[in-house]
Amino acid sequence: CNSLNHDMTLTEFKFIWYMEYSHRMWGRVVGLAYILPAVYFWRKGWLSRPMKGCVLALCGLVCFQGLLGWYMVKSGLEEKPDSYDIPRVSQYRLAAHLGSALVLYSASLWTGLSLLLPQHKLPETRQLLHLRRFAHGTTALIFLTALSGAFVAGLDAGLVYNSFPKMGECWIPDDLLAFSPVLRNIFENPTTVQFDHRILGIASITAITALYLFSRRIPLPRRTRMAVTSLLAVACMQ
Repeated sequence: CNSLNHDMTLTEFKFIWYMEYSHRMWGRVVGLAYILPAVYFWRKGWLSRPMKGCVLALCGLVCFQGLLGWYMVKSGLEEKPDSYDIPRVSQYRLAAHLGSALVLYSASLWTGLSLLLPQHKLPETRQLLHLRRFAHGTTALIFLTALSGAFVAGLDAGLVYNSFPKMGECWIPDDLLAFSPVLRNIFENPTTVQFDHRILGIASITAITALYLFSRRIPLPRRTRMAVTSLLAVACMQ
């Protein structure tokens, strides 16, 4: 930090330090919020056998998430004598940390809603099956878009181009495939990473809009309709 930020004051350094410290402490609080109630409910005999498996999986995922966070931060502290770049964590580990957090959050929300809300008994029509598959595909696309955002953050790829919809003066930048082998560009070339994130973002908002329009043609319960409408609203805000 000293060799790169000569003019940083103690107050500025404390701000960065407390951000990191707060994130770690919050992560530990989240871990306790999972593990302590799980132990209590387990001892009371309030968990069914399937729920015990679910609780163990969630608690294990919380611990794995913390371990992955440590592994990610460790990559930013390793000395790289041949590199003159600024210290940064591995974009691969950052994406893994974010991805596991999204899986943990989604699994927790799914489990909570399954316990709180009764499942709708809907006739398995062809349209409903298509909607379900469409929703699953859209979910996967959103997840992939979020992961690509971690690569943007890890490589500071957002600083390369700041114009939209073009990137600079071009629709497709000249240095899109500058790295060799070609596959390396997807994960390590800041230009390609930003380009991919833009394309995935546009694809996500398009898929969500199409999902919403398709859902309007099917008779659905009020709760489901609210969920699809909320998804569209949050996507537009994002």
